[in-house]
Amino acid sequence: MVISYRDALKVVGIIIVCCCAVFVCTLFLNYNLDLCGIEGELTTPAAVAMYYAQIDMGRVTVGVTGGCLVATSAIMLVAYIKNYIDSHGRELGILKAIGHSRISVAKHFVVFGLGTLVGCIIGYVASYIYLPAFYRTQNADGLFPDMPVTFHPELFIVLTLAPAAVFSAIAVLYAFMRLKTPVLDLMREKREYAVKMRQGKGQKRTFLKEVAVATLKGKKSHIFFVAFSAFCFSAMVQMAISMTEIASQTFSWMIGGIGLILAFTTIFMALSGVVRGNSKTIAMMHAFGYSDGECRRAVLGAYRPISYIGFVVGSVYQYALLKLIMTFVFAGVDNIPDYNFSWSALLITFAAFVLTYELIMYVYSLKLKSLSLKSLMLE
Repeated sequence: MVISYRDALKVVGIIIVCCCAVFVCTLFLNYNLDLCGIEGELTTPAAVAMYYAQIDMGRVTVGVTGGCLVATSAIMLVAYIKNYIDSHGRELGILKAIGHSRISVAKHFVVFGLGTLVGCIIGYVASYIYLPAFYRTQNADGLFPDMPVTFHPELFIVLTLAPAAVFSAIAVLYAFMRLKTPVLDLMREKREYAVKMRQGKGQKRTFLKEVAVATLKGKKSHIFFVAFSAFCFSAMVQMAISMTEIASQTFSWMIGGIGLILAFTTIFMALSGVVRGNSKTIAMMHAFGYSDGECRRAVLGAYRPISYIGFVVGSVYQYALLKLIMTFVFAGVDNIPDYNFSWSALLITFAAFVLTYELIMYVYSLKLKSLSLKSLMLE
């Protein structure tokens, strides 16, 4: 067995993201399918207008949110496989050296793709349990007749089995492509990004700045995950606060909860990878007398601007999405309040984000203190 079950457990990030994606998509798609079944029973203009608005909102939500989370899951999957190959290059190189073909080794990476199935099933079951309450929330005005929750087999296949099959194929194909690396390069496990002093325009970068640049270049996937974490925190929390005036409190809590789950999952995964991937560099810096603060600023501090950029993008995204829904989707529905950018939601979210982010950074800086050259040499 090339991949142990312990290694497979590391795909918990994919499981969580897939769970959230399927949870949201199941709510709106199942509701839309059942809503289409009562179209002929709608008689009042208000009910007809709300019907089309609910259908359009479901499509927008699934297309934007679901698509974003699916893309994130795919990037996570690729990052997991790349990290596994980088850290187990010696074993994989030996397998190739003794005659195993690339496809015979790559097929074992299907385990990473199957983690998608676990997340999708959990998300589908959780959503199905919540559907009755969701139906009541969507029909709070009583414009539609009561609808029972209907199980749609085709929806279950599309949201659980199909993603698992696609992601498993992606896992095997990507592993097959990565294993094209020559045997000697695999066995050397080339992972560290070289820190070199380069001549800039009129000045040289300091060593600490070079470490920061090398940290960012070494694992570009970490840049995405840190930015995506801040994006989720900013967009979903602001959206949850803003939606208390235009939607139910339950729906707002659901949106905020999903955003926080995604934010914490991706930031912990990214920073754990940053500390692990730069352990040798940090240990050498300690050995040469650099302080803990200098190591923290050079390695973890390099991602601080990335996180704030992600926060800004998330703020713009949530406003544009809600404005789109309220202006165009609910354009023909009566008694729908106008939506404007909430500066109070921005300030509350930004304060919470800075406090949370800096606390997480501090926790991971404590891990940097424990890294020493002696401990690495004993591994």
